Amino acid sequence: MTVLPDDGFSLAAEFPDATHEQWQGLVAGVLRKAGKDIPDTAAEDVLSTALEDGLTTRPLYTARNGADSAGYPGFAPFTRGGRPEGGAVSGWDVRQRHDRPDPGRTNEAVLADLENGVGSVWLAVGPAGMPVSGLGAALDGVYLDLAPVVLDAGAEFDAAARELLRLYEERGVAREAALGNLGADPLGHAARTGQYEDIAGLTAAATELGRLCHGTYPGLRALTVDALPYHEAGASAAQELGCSLATGVTMLRDLTAAGLSVEAGCGQLEFRYAATADQFLTIAKLRAARRVWARVAEACGADPAAGAQRQHAVTSPVMMTRRDPWVNMLRTTVASLAAGVGGADAVTVLPFDHALGLPDGFARRIARNTSTILLEESHVGRVIDPAGGSWYVEQLTDELAQAAWAWFQEIERAGGQEAALRSGLVSERLGTTWESRKKNLARRREPVTGVSEFPLLAQAQVERDAAPAAPAGGLPKVRRDEAYEALRARSDAHLAATGARPRVFLAALGPAAAHTARASFAANLFQAGGIEAVHDPVSVDAASAAEAFVRSGAAVACICSSDALYAEQAGPVAEALKSAGALRVYLAGRPGEQRETYERAGVDEFVVAGGDAVAVLTSVLDQIGVA
Repeated sequence: MTVLPDDGFSLAAEFPDATHEQWQGLVAGVLRKAGKDIPDTAAEDVLSTALEDGLTTRPLYTARNGADSAGYPGFAPFTRGGRPEGGAVSGWDVRQRHDRPDPGRTNEAVLADLENGVGSVWLAVGPAGMPVSGLGAALDGVYLDLAPVVLDAGAEFDAAARELLRLYEERGVAREAALGNLGADPLGHAARTGQYEDIAGLTAAATELGRLCHGTYPGLRALTVDALPYHEAGASAAQELGCSLATGVTMLRDLTAAGLSVEAGCGQLEFRYAATADQFLTIAKLRAARRVWARVAEACGADPAAGAQRQHAVTSPVMMTRRDPWVNMLRTTVASLAAGVGGADAVTVLPFDHALGLPDGFARRIARNTSTILLEESHVGRVIDPAGGSWYVEQLTDELAQAAWAWFQEIERAGGQEAALRSGLVSERLGTTWESRKKNLARRREPVTGVSEFPLLAQAQVERDAAPAAPAGGLPKVRRDEAYEALRARSDAHLAATGARPRVFLAALGPAAAHTARASFAANLFQAGGIEAVHDPVSVDAASAAEAFVRSGAAVACICSSDALYAEQAGPVAEALKSAGALRVYLAGRPGEQRETYERAGVDEFVVAGGDAVAVLTSVLDQIGVA
């Protein structure tokens, strides 16, 4: 223990300790000034934010919110990390994905990645990637005793695994030097495709690979517990964890039934999770995942050390946007930072153009360098469990673990993961969660930069080679940008057919100081649907509005100004716009007591912060006649 010398500094010693109740009283006083008549004890509730899974983020965390015992890094329950040294020695494994069907071009990308900082390669094989027969060409020149290989072959995992093992033998790689994961995941394949007919055969092949790896290839794991199918179907963090637990337990039962010990079975599993731009939730998710899996191992009677979960974090495909894809670089940076801080053993940063097709060399370079900067320049890996001791993170980890465990138990009561998938329980529950999230996206309570907020209509669409078709037929694949992407596609089609985008005329009243805020809000809103906002001239009145509207070439108009000027001018301006042929007139802001007056003058709808932007934009395009 380090004893600090008495250097004469007594920080804050002359101030009395503030109590939690005093803080509540001060906050409540501010809120009451803002018009909220609340008791002091309700201050935190007013400022709290509801998350999915019934979780809540509070405005203040103190020592009383800390977990009772998170343990130590490398020791059960592994909340603080699966290894005592964490990433302090070598950081995390920088793992890049390759799903180009051409083995030759894949080989070029693999070699470039390995020469520039990547630690392992993740290969898509089969219908969603290269043919199994192309593995040799794709790995030509790769030192297979140094670079771990992870396979993702869907239903063809057995053939792909056997081909990789053949390459090890052919190239003289010692069996103990073979590293990586063969990627067997029968339940993940069933979740993606809805195909259960051959699941018994796939399970038998997976367990046989587990037996083979345990007995012959100590550095290889045979099975992947892939939670991405559930994340990509709209699962919350707790649902993603619960599904991964249920899948892992199913695999563990199969492996032990095939003759492996519980410890050996745990050693054949690697868990794959999504890392999102919600950094604290991602950190807590990875910490909670290790904790709950350690509880499973304990319940199965395993040695405590066997409960250390091996984790592979992948930046979320759901958060990747097709419009303004450059913003994805920022999203994946935050996500990979969270994955590293959360203790992931391997991290894959998806290229910023992932949602558009196969990435180019520049996108791959940026993706791999994201981890390199975090490790080499930001030194994120140098601290073991950097989030440990944060009262907020510790409580969020605990609450998330509890919610995930409850969902896992529900799946087990339904007969296990396969039964829950077959019955539709998983699909129904994940669908409900996504529908709730869609409402937040539509209302821009969950903003998507470059899509629902601050879109750039003039930006050229980025073109990429088409990626192989992903497996389909099972759980759906969702994206945060999907509703807005559909609107933008309608606008693009209109542009291609007519040479111009659909337009809205912003009828701004009074000086810039009065209308700028709402004009900016309205322009941002309409552009999110691919509707060009025309703000020329800068200001209009009842006498000039009609002529300006006709000159704009718009079919609809939106009045923008302050409440005071609305009371004076909104009615006459709305009448002028309607007389000039406006199909629909909007007013930016809440009408208050003047609603009926404005509506009689011709205002059809009021657009406000928190309103359903998707519904408004869809209605505008329908009114204009954009198919």
